[in-house]
Amino acid sequence: MSKTVAVKVSDAEINRQAANADVYSLRDLGNRGLYLRFATDRARGSWYLLVSRKWHKIGEYPGLNTKQVAAALPDVRLRVSAKAGAAVSEWSTVGELLMWFGERMAKDRNLSDKRKKTAASAIKCHLIPRLGELPLVKLDRSELDRLLMWPMQETLTIDFVRLVFQLLALAFRQALRLGLIAKSPMEGIKFSDFSKAKVRVKPARLRGVQLEDLLAHLHQEFIAKPADAVLALMMLCHGSRIGETRQACWSHISLAERVWFIPAEHAKTRVEHHLPLTDQVCKILSRYRDMQQSSGYSGQYLFPARNGKALSEGQASDVFARIGKGEWTSHDLRKLARTGWADLGIDHLIGELLINHAMGHNVKVYIQSDVMSRKRAALEQWNAHLDSKGFGLIHGYTDATSGDSGIQLQATACKASDAIHASTIGEVSKA
Repeated sequence: MSKTVAVKVSDAEINRQAANADVYSLRDLGNRGLYLRFATDRARGSWYLLVSRKWHKIGEYPGLNTKQVAAALPDVRLRVSAKAGAAVSEWSTVGELLMWFGERMAKDRNLSDKRKKTAASAIKCHLIPRLGELPLVKLDRSELDRLLMWPMQETLTIDFVRLVFQLLALAFRQALRLGLIAKSPMEGIKFSDFSKAKVRVKPARLRGVQLEDLLAHLHQEFIAKPADAVLALMMLCHGSRIGETRQACWSHISLAERVWFIPAEHAKTRVEHHLPLTDQVCKILSRYRDMQQSSGYSGQYLFPARNGKALSEGQASDVFARIGKGEWTSHDLRKLARTGWADLGIDHLIGELLINHAMGHNVKVYIQSDVMSRKRAALEQWNAHLDSKGFGLIHGYTDATSGDSGIQLQATACKASDAIHASTIGEVSKA
């Protein structure tokens, strides 16, 4: 029959008693009210404190060993008397909590790969090296400032320092919410306690007055490297993100219905997105698809890499490093589109829907339509504006392209087809 045995509890005694299947729990002779209940596998168990005939769970064994429980017991008794809970963390250092949180984030399917990588890098390169050995009980404002915040702000941008701080606060908040720690040492600590500096908005490096030069440059790119040019043009025409654009599949494009569908897993907001395709963009995509097929590529991606998958984040960034020559990035195309819509008087809400920013709860509740027709009208207005800056030279759709311009466009198409053919043959030979 299962029973409770009164012993002087130690890790060694727990191991000895675990071999006796008749023993259900141990009562510690050295600490009043402290019990260990064995789990089914006998190698594990749970610590409890019995106070006034009420059982209060402290934690799990062997995550919490005998010495750790004994050391925490005075504080546990005080919290029980104050009705503040009895749980004790299985972690003794900040690093142990961060390792748990990093593993949890890595397995979270709701997070993008980019966010997971950013968090993993911040934990590995900054938080653990600076705070990993610090005992949880010693984490406070002064230690946080001395070990992390002040040294980081000396060498890193203030927006990245804020990101690292927010990640640390999130780790403690999640552990507290799950009952893995009794109290968060980050409670009440704010970023403004350490710095009053504001995170500055990065100035745009592409402006509307540069559109003619930009489109002329992309026209030359379309001749030499069509895939790179189309990647940039899709972002310029729709204000889409680089991650949303580089992963585009032909199955997401409907030239008949003139719609580009972006799946939720490709979107930063984790919400599927529908973008209208203008006649100009359909013309470019139709010609680009013909180029791909004539060069021997019949795969699913608009922008394939050598391994047969979509361009990676790094490969797409390399494309813009080359095209922009260090003067602008892919995100500057997105900014240019959004600013251009505002300059053309396009409704703010329509602009936000097009850019696929996260929308507030009230917007989601009261707007039950994706207002596709208004989004289409906005993009048609934007593409018409681009035509006035030289866009027609690339897509060859507008009535203005006739005579010599038509001959030039035909020559452009032939050169681009040859370029994509040579590029594809090169990729296949390297793969």
